[in-house]
Amino acid sequence: MSLKSITDDLARELAQLRFSPPVTHVYNPLCYARRSYDRYLRRYGRRPKRVILVGMNPGPWGMAQTGVPFGEIGYVRDWMAICEPVDRPASEHPKRPVEGFDCRRSEVSGRRLWGWAAETFGSPQTFFRHFFVANYCPLMFMEATGRNRTPDKLPVAEKRPLLAICDAALKKTLNHFQPQFVIGIGAFAAGRVAAAAPDDSVTGQITHPSPANPRANRGWRDIVSDELRQLGVSI
Repeated sequence: MSLKSITDDLARELAQLRFSPPVTHVYNPLCYARRSYDRYLRRYGRRPKRVILVGMNPGPWGMAQTGVPFGEIGYVRDWMAICEPVDRPASEHPKRPVEGFDCRRSEVSGRRLWGWAAETFGSPQTFFRHFFVANYCPLMFMEATGRNRTPDKLPVAEKRPLLAICDAALKKTLNHFQPQFVIGIGAFAAGRVAAAAPDDSVTGQITHPSPANPRANRGWRDIVSDELRQLGVSI
């Protein structure tokens, strides 16, 4: 099954879900920023991949703006050479506007992740020869204040169908790539990876690069390199 077909199915199935307060707005960059995501898949999604890194869901200044997982604008545009037109969500939160590549805010998690990749591997071609970065859930959930609500904080009745759809898409993605290692970025993603990964894959967890994570603020690049080596990933 192609990555495009997996993405089409995922976007279609997620569009049928409904979410209640405190969630007031839901963004799906696979719809309004699909051109960037498709370019990401075409340019860097060739199989097989040795290592798949899996994040949780988009951040407001990363994938929500660019359509690329952990999509810090500077790295997506200048390092990956992706800069496609981005539309707007059907219902836009006034405190979380989608400005695409014109957005001047920085996604710290993405800056750390892609900064590590650029520093460690040099070119994106070298990194993506063996690695691929995906998000488990492509939806970003916001409350009335603009506060981000992560998928794990949704009510059980809303979370259950969401996880079922995203689990299925992750399994298809992993079957497509046939990776040796499937690694969750943070605890939530690691839990979903453990349930979805092929039996012959090595699964594990690395520290999430979010500035809200105190450990990540103490030299995340060195930390993640050490964690990957401990899992058996040569870099």
